[in-house]
Amino acid sequence: MKVLSVDYRSPDAAKLFAQSLHETGFGVLKNHPIPHHLITDTFQDWEDFFKQPSDEKLKYKFDPRLQAGYFPFRTENAKGVAQKDLKEFYHLYVWDKLPETLPNRTWEMFHAMSKLASQLLNWIEQESPPDIRKGFSMPLSDMVVNSREILLRPIHYPPLSGGEEEGAIRAAAHEDINLITLLPAATAPGLQVKDKNGKWLDVPCDPGQIIINSGDMLQMASKGYYVSTTHQVVNPMGPASRLPRYSMPLFLHPRAEVRLSEKHTAGSYLEERLREIGLLKDGVKKGNA
Repeated sequence: MKVLSVDYRSPDAAKLFAQSLHETGFGVLKNHPIPHHLITDTFQDWEDFFKQPSDEKLKYKFDPRLQAGYFPFRTENAKGVAQKDLKEFYHLYVWDKLPETLPNRTWEMFHAMSKLASQLLNWIEQESPPDIRKGFSMPLSDMVVNSREILLRPIHYPPLSGGEEEGAIRAAAHEDINLITLLPAATAPGLQVKDKNGKWLDVPCDPGQIIINSGDMLQMASKGYYVSTTHQVVNPMGPASRLPRYSMPLFLHPRAEVRLSEKHTAGSYLEERLREIGLLKDGVKKGNA
């Protein structure tokens, strides 16, 4: 399994990126247009937020119906996994408000990543075989126009205490729900992907790179041509276990009414998956503001 590192400025970038996504479900983009200082400064803003006392963070505790706000430590589990992930995180949508302590830099990051993500969807569509392209209910980039489901998720993985529940890791093996995910290189290693032989491979954590992976919705819409690859974040060993890790994925979701398959719209599939990972309880219907 070879995840390609693609130079955004290369004339064959679109072809190589789509090839990597088709063959592995992942691609790495370098020399991309998002300023490095914007990424590092936004990481620092959210590190400051997560360092606040719990009672301050709980002022922004998530709304179960909207799925927006602060999700405390050990809220989420991967599909089919009993143990909760060792992380806390925040869900920010375009219609939401930032916590009062954060500068507007996060919105600059949100919009820069969303713009790049839309361009990558265009790359995927233009490089897809004609029969796959014809199967989309509409152009991929049109699926996300005015979507209120696009989600920025700053994540904090605290240092390990040594008393963690047996089998619990920072993010158990899972596939993403959405079309594609953009992940600026995290502040520490730990991300792994599973190859076709079931072997776990480390994903590079090089500053200046953005990791992109296809999600279940793209796999569904492309009838499996773009694979949604299983990945996880493992617990560090030795001195690294005493250090935190921060990441900041952007999940590119279509509008709720977009048809992905005969069985599912984007909205119906999202609700199904949110229930499976413990974020949406039975009897509660996903909505937005």
